[in-house]
Amino acid sequence: MPVITGAAPMTDMKATIKSVSINLFFKKGYFATSISDIARGSGIQKASIYYHYASKEDLLYHILKSTMDDLTTYLKDRLAAVAGVEQRMRTAVRSHVRFHLERQKENFIANSELRGLTSEHYRAIVKKRDEYETIFQDLIRQGTAEGVFADVDVKILSYAILTLCTAGATWYNPGGRLKVGEIADIYETFIITGLKQGKTDIP
Repeated sequence: MPVITGAAPMTDMKATIKSVSINLFFKKGYFATSISDIARGSGIQKASIYYHYASKEDLLYHILKSTMDDLTTYLKDRLAAVAGVEQRMRTAVRSHVRFHLERQKENFIANSELRGLTSEHYRAIVKKRDEYETIFQDLIRQGTAEGVFADVDVKILSYAILTLCTAGATWYNPGGRLKVGEIADIYETFIITGLKQGKTDIP
């Protein structure tokens, strides 16, 4: 039996299609990108896309799902070794900012292309987001109970913090004057100071 050479393994091609799609969705937008664009960028025939993904929407869903799963894992891994509610919140803020800047394209897509999902996939992503937001809400709630943070509306403030930190994916310039860690420092100081507003023991 002849050996076929030069063909990429199935898993590699699936990753290539996903990577090409991320770049195209980021540059052109989900709706302006066609399956033909993705196939051309991946170096395959249009029909070959469907061996890996059922549709363009399915591809978008997998991008959003993996990004959300990775974000949650990234946060939990960094919180695992941190004690004390203030330090844990500092870590959570830095984690969120760093992930959104270091994986800017995926996060930009995740926050701008939700409308491209089916209702079923939309609900699945929103559920994952809700679970992620709960981690921040629990930290705020704990900090308030312990007298570390000012008494606030937990849900509203969690939305404010996450929206603020997520926004970096829309304006971040990898070649800009500040590195990721320096930007995370600014966010951390600003948010922790805000959380402790009204407390008499702010450093």
